[in-house]
Amino acid sequence: MSLDLAPPPADIVAADVARALEEDIGRGDVTAALLPDIPDTAYLLCKESAVVCGRPWFDACHRRVDPDVVIAWHVAEGDRVRAGTVVATLEGRARALVTGERAALNFLQTLSGTATITADYVEAVRGTGTRILDTRKTIPGLRIAQKYAVRAGGGENHRMGLYDAVMLKENHVRAAGSLAGAIRNARQAQPALPLIVEVETLDQLDEALEEGCARILIDEFSSADRREAVRRAAGRIPLEVSGGVDLHTVRAIAEDGVDYISIGGLTKHVRAIDLSMKLGRRAG
Repeated sequence: MSLDLAPPPADIVAADVARALEEDIGRGDVTAALLPDIPDTAYLLCKESAVVCGRPWFDACHRRVDPDVVIAWHVAEGDRVRAGTVVATLEGRARALVTGERAALNFLQTLSGTATITADYVEAVRGTGTRILDTRKTIPGLRIAQKYAVRAGGGENHRMGLYDAVMLKENHVRAAGSLAGAIRNARQAQPALPLIVEVETLDQLDEALEEGCARILIDEFSSADRREAVRRAAGRIPLEVSGGVDLHTVRAIAEDGVDYISIGGLTKHVRAIDLSMKLGRRAG
């Protein structure tokens, strides 16, 4: 099922693609130069079940090498496809198709991997009301791309960086002398930004509920304590769980009633999807 997915910023895509092609092509593609520079076709094959993501980067790679290339997509961004699906066909110059292939596939394979695992987690908690979040554990330089892929998989984004939300953890509590003091300091310093507070005990949870914040992250709570935290919060402030989450445990955590589960592995443990691009037309 396709999503209503806002496109990534064009300048970010262009910058990502420029870096990728520069490191791959360097002074020139000496191998592609061995091919005749004639019009040719290619098809893009997905060899496993996956959620397709990364079309803007794939397209930009090929169009930077050959502005006249024609790319016809047979699936939408965010679609899940079966193994053996031809997801796109291309028409362009043979040398340019080969030159742009690897960088384009690197983006598509990586971002499809993130979208696919995100979709698996979203499916695992379906019906509970819990939403899946990413974290800042991203590949350096590809944060916006990976967070876009999380949205393509049906997840939601946590803060983008250290600048758009305040998150209080144990070091801030230690420096302030108490959780309540840390919250007050943060509000005074950054009154306009969302405030997320991590708590390690039910007593700290009570402090955070009393002081108020945008979200409370309950860290390393047992299932019984999670359920008690949900009871005490009573919907006043959203609760988030992070850490110790995998596809085997995520459903049980969601059923405890928390609002969000954030998972670093969506973007940190990247397994690229098996995609390949072949010159010519697929037989049959």
